[in-house]
Amino acid sequence: MSASNFVDRFRNGLWYENPGLVQLLGLCPLLAVTSTFVNGLGLGIATLAVLMASNALVSATRRWIQPQIRIPIYVLIIASLVTCIELIFKAWFPALDRSLGIFIPLIVTNCAIVARAEVFASKNPVASSILDGFVMGSGFALLLMVIGLIRELVGHGSIMSRMDMLFGGDAMRGIVLTDGGWLLAILPPGAFFSLALAIALKNAIDKQ
Repeated sequence: MSASNFVDRFRNGLWYENPGLVQLLGLCPLLAVTSTFVNGLGLGIATLAVLMASNALVSATRRWIQPQIRIPIYVLIIASLVTCIELIFKAWFPALDRSLGIFIPLIVTNCAIVARAEVFASKNPVASSILDGFVMGSGFALLLMVIGLIRELVGHGSIMSRMDMLFGGDAMRGIVLTDGGWLLAILPPGAFFSLALAIALKNAIDKQ
């Protein structure tokens, strides 16, 4: 694959075909757990890993999967991978696992992952499918982090707090700018407002 083709694929995943920003897929975890940057980062990494691995496995086994049962097989593959990711979080990142709660297992129901398995991985080679999973997962993870950062800044008055849950160490506790913030930003309506502003900003940039 040429460098220009790779850049185009990456640009599509981050901007033009972003699963959360354009296709509006996987909105449940996007809206539920992005009250802080570290939550968005943690869930973004988990989703990215599952998306890449599921694309690879679906592409590698596509010749043996019967069309009539392809969706249940995709869900079974994704569920197995999510279980592995959940066990890794419980073992190595217990505080972040408690913070994300049920939304790590609910990655199984993320429509973006099933959609990429159906639309791309089931029709393309393994290497291309892994790349597709990487660029689409990166776009989704970036959106989670941006919304988490905005909501944390407005709602908590801090930036990248509690990064110790992911990386450990007292030096990773973030920057506190104020003693408090606007409570609405970290409540469910704040998630909808943040996503709406992100979509409006993207549309405005595209019109330029």
